[in-house]
Amino acid sequence: MAPSGTAGTSLLLLALGILRCCHCEGSVAARTSDAGKGNAKDEGLMSHERVKRGWVWNQFFVVEEYTGTEPLYVGKIHSDSDEGDGSIKYTISGEGAGTIFIIDEITGDIHATERLDREEKTYYTLRAQARDRLTDRPLEPESEFVIKVQDINDSEPKFLEGPYIGSVAELSPIGTSVMKVTASDADDPTYGSSARVVYSVLEGEKFFTVDNQTGVILTAVADLDRETQDRYELVVKATDMAGQMGGLSGSTTVTIVITDVNDSPPRFPQKMYQFSVSEGAAVGTPVGRVMATDADMGENTDMSYLIKDEEGGELFRVSTDGDTQEAIITIRKPLDYENKRTHNVVVEAVNKHVDPRFVDLGSFRDQTIVRVTVTDTDEPPVFRPPEGAIMEVQEDARLGALVGIVTAMDPDMENAPVRYSIDRGTDQEKIFNIDAVTGAITLGKILDRETAGWHNITVTAVEADNPSMASLNAVSIRILDVNDNPPELATPYEASICEDAKPGQLIHTISVVDRDEPQSGHRFYFTLVPEAANNRHFTLWDVKDNTAGIRTQRAGFNRQEKNVYLLPILVVDSGPPALSSTGTLTIHVCGCDTEGAIQSCNATAYAITATLSPGALIALLVCVLILIVLVLLILTLKRHRKGQRMAEDEEDMRDNVIKYNDEGGGEQDTQAYDMSALRSLYDFPEVKGSEAGPDLRSLPQWIQSHAAGDAAADAGGAADFSVFKGYIRKKVEQADADLSVPPYDSFQTYAFEGSASPALSLSSIHTLSTASEQDFSYLSDWGPRFRQLAGFYSLGPPEEEGS
Repeated sequence: MAPSGTAGTSLLLLALGILRCCHCEGSVAARTSDAGKGNAKDEGLMSHERVKRGWVWNQFFVVEEYTGTEPLYVGKIHSDSDEGDGSIKYTISGEGAGTIFIIDEITGDIHATERLDREEKTYYTLRAQARDRLTDRPLEPESEFVIKVQDINDSEPKFLEGPYIGSVAELSPIGTSVMKVTASDADDPTYGSSARVVYSVLEGEKFFTVDNQTGVILTAVADLDRETQDRYELVVKATDMAGQMGGLSGSTTVTIVITDVNDSPPRFPQKMYQFSVSEGAAVGTPVGRVMATDADMGENTDMSYLIKDEEGGELFRVSTDGDTQEAIITIRKPLDYENKRTHNVVVEAVNKHVDPRFVDLGSFRDQTIVRVTVTDTDEPPVFRPPEGAIMEVQEDARLGALVGIVTAMDPDMENAPVRYSIDRGTDQEKIFNIDAVTGAITLGKILDRETAGWHNITVTAVEADNPSMASLNAVSIRILDVNDNPPELATPYEASICEDAKPGQLIHTISVVDRDEPQSGHRFYFTLVPEAANNRHFTLWDVKDNTAGIRTQRAGFNRQEKNVYLLPILVVDSGPPALSSTGTLTIHVCGCDTEGAIQSCNATAYAITATLSPGALIALLVCVLILIVLVLLILTLKRHRKGQRMAEDEEDMRDNVIKYNDEGGGEQDTQAYDMSALRSLYDFPEVKGSEAGPDLRSLPQWIQSHAAGDAAADAGGAADFSVFKGYIRKKVEQADADLSVPPYDSFQTYAFEGSASPALSLSSIHTLSTASEQDFSYLSDWGPRFRQLAGFYSLGPPEEEGS
């Protein structure tokens, strides 16, 4: 808090009093002027009336941080109606009324009873009221007024955002802006210089400065080196009152981090590194690691490694470990102790991200020598050539013929013996053999290029003294073609021509396939066989591009005479030796419409060939005779079976029970039932005895004679059918008693087929049970199948069973 004495306070109050008095006079003058205007306006009406005057006060001020023992006088409110006799009572209300601010009810003087702080509250709004003391009646309208808290310099500047951390790149020029700091002063910025702040550096001013007005921190030197010191601590002070004597101040700490730039080149700690590796190490085996150091940090330390010398780059490869930034030297090609035992490899480290601003500081790369010593090991034999051999052999080579020779050498010792063998997993059929000492490969089986054009085998070479030292080599053997396959037509060609074909019309184009593959390419020759060369129908045209065309030689063909022609074609290849084959082109003669579209073709074949030989004719006749004999045998067997079936039919008149359904359309609804169980119709043991009725075979004659004898006695009456009833009953009992007989017993029924039928119902039972005027005697003339049915329909009554 700013110092304040009694004398200073008295002077301040005196100044405020003078200002207040001046303002009061102006107010009175204003009110007087207003009153004059009112009198002039109403001069004729109220020349002796007094105009009521309003309130009298100013805006009040009170100094903050008052430390006196007595209440601090703030100001006075007054009404024109107050005549000083104490009849008016003044009151206040609002913010702090009665607590912070009190009023003398009689005089209207206002005092502050508490110590005020402008930084907490800058002003208070209150309302004033003048009332009659006796009646408490308002004499003036309630009016609002403000008490402002007058500022003094009692708040020091504060860095509210601290502590501060900033950064600047190393080697930045003088005056480079680092960051900005800001201090806040709670005092009134509009009153005096209490809130006017200036900045300065208390610590670290050797390397950094600060703008005293803006608070921006700047570099003071140009050689800030992160590798030497990577951070600085500054103390920045802010002073109010524009830095004058008596001003208050505050400070903060600022940390400035020096960021890295790529100003340091990579450096190898050693100028030479030594490693050793076995000559048998595989390609890609790491030899060793080296690393260059870089004083920078982050991506500025990223570097790549190169092999500078040509010899080292051929045998070795260098790569960079992304995590450790180490150089990894690995084997690029197999090493050979017998060829060279020591290799000096020049490795160079280069920064990946070079800053062009610091190129003049020096070269951002460094080199070292990596010496690699190769140690000796026992190596397996090495083939010459090492990549594999390709050999050729004719497909007609004889057994034991030499295909080629493989060679392998022991790299550790000259003239050391090597033994050879073939991996039979690659030659399971043992087509090739190899001499274990010389490496000569010979044929073990006859070759066929059309079956396999290439053979890939693997040859193993081992040291004679150390069989564990073995190496493999692939040998590819190509089988050279020999013309041993005749050409053939590509497909069984067929062609069609119209009956009205014109001479010279192209019918079909044919091509040839040949399993051989001569080195000079295929060349085929086409011609008709000698027997068909002079035919009058077709001619062959060799197109000279390994195809041939068939053309008509005459006009018009008649398919009724010959509808199929077989044209034999001879095809010859170019050899050597020249091979040939004969193929057949089938030509169909077809009927065509007017536009030449084929409508139909027949299938009778006619071959344009020479006359058949006698042997072929004899064979053809033998075949025909055999066919005739077979046909005669089949007919004889059929006739024999038919005779047996007819004999059975004469005995058995009821093969099936036929049912005609009157709901259907006639014989289309006929349903046949298998009545094989009833085929032995007349085999009734119980009937043949003396107790049984007459033989059923003579039943029709018996019925006829019985009907003739009793016609007079029973004329117009119903016939006695007890014999049939007894027969049916016995058959039913016989079927019921025999459990082995399938349920195939049934009656023969004929459904009624319409009222217009002259025979009405054909059911034998129904017909005999009713009178009928129809004569069915003509059924006897229909054969044995209808003879018994005719007896059923005779007019005479049957005999009684057992008579």
